[in-house]
Amino acid sequence: MPKSKERCQEIREEMRNTILRKSLLYFARNGFAGTKISDLSKNIGIGQGTIYVYFESKEELFQEILKVADGSQTLNQMKLLVKMPVSAKKKIRILSETIMKKLETDENFAAMIALNTQLLLEKNKEYSSENTTYQTELYQYTAKVIEQGQKEKSMVEGSSMKLADYYWGVVYLYSLKRLFTSEYEMISVDDLERTVLKG
Repeated sequence: MPKSKERCQEIREEMRNTILRKSLLYFARNGFAGTKISDLSKNIGIGQGTIYVYFESKEELFQEILKVADGSQTLNQMKLLVKMPVSAKKKIRILSETIMKKLETDENFAAMIALNTQLLLEKNKEYSSENTTYQTELYQYTAKVIEQGQKEKSMVEGSSMKLADYYWGVVYLYSLKRLFTSEYEMISVDDLERTVLKG
């Protein structure tokens, strides 16, 4: 019995979503420059031509992955957090608890962190760090919380952007461990906070 038009569309959507989901993890591990469609297709377990049925080029696939890996939810949470009338120490606690919970439960969140950080490291100007969420706004908002904490004497002294980079660098490391190792010990919320909080 032939498949209905609706079922054919469902199958196409399922395949497209599978390609996007598995490509997100692959790009997170290898970066844009280190990803070849031939290797990606083998990793997914489909023919190379199947990817091109859904995406015209690696660039188009990558742009769609960026939409999947969109950090806007994390960024919006950070914007709200900065405006909260609580101490910077409390803000860092809320941020750290949220991040650690997401890392434990959401592989796509870990991939998003890894991919956005990879973008910071890419040498290809078209996909360089200039416009990535994790270098620009999210780092800036984290730096604002750190600056508030420095005024309150609860955060370590130093460049707030470097400290924000250090904080998110630790998150990146544990995102990679979450994605690509089977046995690792996840850091605690307290451990993550120690990157910016005074003793």
